[in-house]
Parts: sequence; structure tokens; C-alpha cells
Amino acid sequence: MRSRRTWTVAAAAVLLLSVVSGCSDSPKALVGKGGDTPSASSTPKSDAEITASIPADATGVKVNRTLRLDVAHGTLSSVAVAGKSGQLEGTLSADKVSWQSTGRLQPGETYRVHGVAVDEDGKESDYRSRFTTQALGLDQQAFPSFFPLPDATVGVGMPAIIRFDVPITNKASIEKHLHVTSVPAQPGAFHWISDQEVHWRPEQYWQPGTKVTVDADIDSVPAGNGIFGQKSRTSTFTIGRSMVSKVNINTHQMRVFQDGKLIRTIPITTGEQPKYTTRSGVKVIVEKYRKKRMNSETVGIDPNGPDGYNIAGVEYAMRITYSGEFVHAAPWSVGSQGRANVSHGCTGMSTANAQWLYDQTLIGDVVEYTGSDKPMTLTNGIGDWNLPFQEYAAGSALS
Repeated sequence: MRSRRTWTVAAAAVLLLSVVSGCSDSPKALVGKGGDTPSASSTPKSDAEITASIPADATGVKVNRTLRLDVAHGTLSSVAVAGKSGQLEGTLSADKVSWQSTGRLQPGETYRVHGVAVDEDGKESDYRSRFTTQALGLDQQAFPSFFPLPDATVGVGMPAIIRFDVPITNKASIEKHLHVTSVPAQPGAFHWISDQEVHWRPEQYWQPGTKVTVDADIDSVPAGNGIFGQKSRTSTFTIGRSMVSKVNINTHQMRVFQDGKLIRTIPITTGEQPKYTTRSGVKVIVEKYRKKRMNSETVGIDPNGPDGYNIAGVEYAMRITYSGEFVHAAPWSVGSQGRANVSHGCTGMSTANAQWLYDQTLIGDVVEYTGSDKPMTLTNGIGDWNLPFQEYAAGSALS
């Protein structure tokens, strides 16, 4: 334990030092800039000052914000911005007086910012801050899915389809970040089918062998109504050989063309008129079933009524409309095939012909119908080819 005398000597020494300091001619201590804390050091501080577009300790920052750092009285030598998802990418201006983020912020994440600048004398200024972005629930994020599925080989009539799990109200914002490219390149356009589905089709049927890439670069892009893109995704698919079938409802014939060459003519029957008239227009094979139960209730016909049906195991069934038109084997109507229209709207043929066609067909192959006054529509299946291209292109949010 120190004696009282020891404390008295120590106190006198402190008093002497403070008197000497008060009479000193030494320079005043400079206050640091650009994030430095005040210091009693006599070392001169940098004149460079760094400011940020997102304030330090900000919370609830929108994910579509960009971060910008600017420096006055100096130039930036380094910038690092990181969160749990990794580094936030950015670019330094040519004159090195600003840095702008190019990557997109992620929801519910804390970012740490570190910038270093130097003034004209080469002295460094250090800037550090952090901020937190808004948290988003799944109902506030739009996730894109693709059809056809990645790496699929499809027919020449298949558009690139992007579906979202929540409605998109700011379609223009999202569409700016959607891209479809192909090799070889072919002109085309987007068309919004609904608030949750957008298609891209070329002006003409795809060229056989085309490689198609669909890019939905929508991560953190505003989708309207407080919703943002959840994830950027890319998909590719390939166009196979060309196969276009032409159905004449009045002559009850289907002519099948592969790569422009007629390879088979098939006797068929279509919908009994006027009750069950088959639609005219361009249809695309959407689904294929080796066997499928067909129940008239699904198309609004009482299965217990005089026109009702409930048939298990219909063979070689290929859907061409969402409302229930199929191309399929119909052994029960062989006597009418090539002669009369007796179906409920489907296109029926012999089992042998149906098997042959099924084996030849890809999802996305085209079936063109003529001969009735009931039109195919845009949304009853893949109806993209039923609009003239200029009218189709007008369905883009950017047109």
C-alpha cells in the first residue's frame, strides 16, 4: 500500500506537467476526417473525406438501393463492402473520386463498408460503417420458373415461358431484366399472358437445332406492390427437328410434315358440329401421356348424361388445349375416321397411327387446324402463334 507521501509527490508531478503543457508552443491536435476519431496526436490527419449514400447504421434499407461512396479533397484507394452472402460488387470511377455498387443488395442482411482514401499529400483517411437491409417474406419475393425445363429438346412451336409464384404489377421493371438469346439469333418478342406468366416467341417458328438461353436476372429488382425479385436464374433448351401437322377439319385428314417434307397422312375425326366443334388455329403439344383417363366432367359434360363419358386408359394422348382437346387413339371411332366428325372436340385416330405419331412427337410440336369457325385463343394452351407478330409484340410491357 502506497504512503500518503507518495500520493502527494505524484500529485505535484501531475500539476507541474499540466503547467508546462499549458505554456507549450507545440501544434494543436488535428481532428481526423473520413471516419477517423479525434486524437490528441500531433500527427496531421488526411484532408480526404468519404461520404456514403446509405447512412451509417441505417436499417430497413430497400434492396433496390445502390450504395455510392464519394470522396472530397482526395481519391479512393480501396473500397470493400461485404455481407454474409459475400462481397457487394462495384466500380470505381475513372477519376477515383467515387465508387458505385453494381451488385444487388440481399434482404435481411447487414453490410459492412470499408473505404480508404488519400489526400494530395498521400495521407490516408479511413471510413467504416454498416447498414442493414429490409427483411422480406416469401410473399414479398417473386421466384421465376421456366418451361420448357432446363436442357429439354422441344418442337419449333415452343415459346420460352417464365412463370412467377406471385403477381407482378411492375411488369416493365421485371421485363427489363428478362432476356432470351438464341444461336442462331432470331427476332422475337415478350408477351405477358397474365400477371404471373410471360412468354417469348420468335417471329416465325424456331429454326431446327437452335440453342436457346433464357435469363431472368431479377434478383432484388422491384416487381411492384412491395415485391422484389427473389433470385436470378438462367435456363437453356434446344429446338429439335421441325414437325408441323396440318389438320383439315372438313376433309378429316391430318398431314404430318417433318423438316418441310410430308411423311404421313392420317385419317382422323374431330369434334361433332355444332355441339363440340374443334377449334381452328395453331396449337402446340403441351403434354404427352402413354395412357390417360378421360372424363367428360372435366370439360363440362355430365358423365352420366347422354353425351357423357369416363374412359380409362386412353392411349397415346397428347394435350393441345387446356380446355381438354387432345390428339389420341380412338379405336371406337375408326369407322368414322376420314369420313365424319364424331368426337367431343378431340382429334381421334387409329391406335396404330396414334402410336406412330406419339413416337414421333416432341413437346412443342405444332398442330395447325383449319375448317371451323371456332377460333383457338391465346391462353387456351400455348396459343402464342394465333396472334400476328406485331400484335403479339404489343403485349410486351416495354412496347
